Amino acid sequence: EVQLVESGGGLVQAGGSLRLSCAASGFIYDDYAIGWFRQAPGKARERVSCISTSDRATFYSDSVKGRFTVSVDKARNTVYLQMNSLKLEDTAVYYCAVTISICGDDMDYWGKGTLVTVSA
Repeated sequence: EVQLVESGGGLVQAGGSLRLSCAASGFIYDDYAIGWFRQAPGKARERVSCISTSDRATFYSDSVKGRFTVSVDKARNTVYLQMNSLKLEDTAVYYCAVTISICGDDMDYWGKGTLVTVSA
């Protein structure tokens, strides 16, 4: 059974930093794409960042480019999202998801999410 468990969310002041982690287990493929998505109350889910384990190619949405950094530790089957210079509008539930295909909205497996709250 594939499991994705996010951690690292919490309350942080604007301008601060957080690092999210997503630990994956039960995934039998050596190479995959893993992404971070977020959903704020009343808003559509947004793809924030993706990384491919095969070539480390990355994607960032315009809203986080230059502030967030995604990385993967394949030995630990863990992906990280370093979030710096956080803004109020970064408040959301953050989900990680994995696919053997291309990182997009149609991922194969999803975690349950971790809440990030940015305060003024």
